[in-house]
Amino acid sequence: MKKYYLTITIVLSLGLLITFAVSATAMHHEKAKMDIVDTAASAGSFETLVAAVKAADLADTLKGEGPFTVFAPTDAAFAKLPAGTIDELLKPENKSKLQAILTYHVVPGKVMAADVTRINTAQTVNGESLSVKVEDGSVKIGDAKVTKTDIQSTNGVIHVIDTVLIPG
Repeated sequence: MKKYYLTITIVLSLGLLITFAVSATAMHHEKAKMDIVDTAASAGSFETLVAAVKAADLADTLKGEGPFTVFAPTDAAFAKLPAGTIDELLKPENKSKLQAILTYHVVPGKVMAADVTRINTAQTVNGESLSVKVEDGSVKIGDAKVTKTDIQSTNGVIHVIDTVLIPG
């Protein structure tokens, strides 16, 4: 009788493990089906960035084929800007300035964290270059510290940064 209960317990445990593994795999694949904009929107910490991308009419571009590398400032990074800066940039008359700032955060191609050791600059979509360096074990893109790397999407990769980059 003990063997019977032990067998049932093992079968049920295996069934739960398989269900969990299938669910986790499905969630991973579901996330991998999202483009850069959808991935950023679903993260919950890029609301300002996503709103700015939409205001600058760049959402369709960043939903495009790519691949793109986006250095994505968090909401906390945007909050470090002087008071009123975001509201000013979101005005229709400042669309070109907003586009210049946002495209300064995008590099054509897919640059993974492992690639950083081989480069010291990255040419952005807006035409300017960003410095790339490793300091005290941290990666810096311009004046921003990279806080999370290699967030995959269907059309590129996102690296999270702690500061909004302003082109020179």
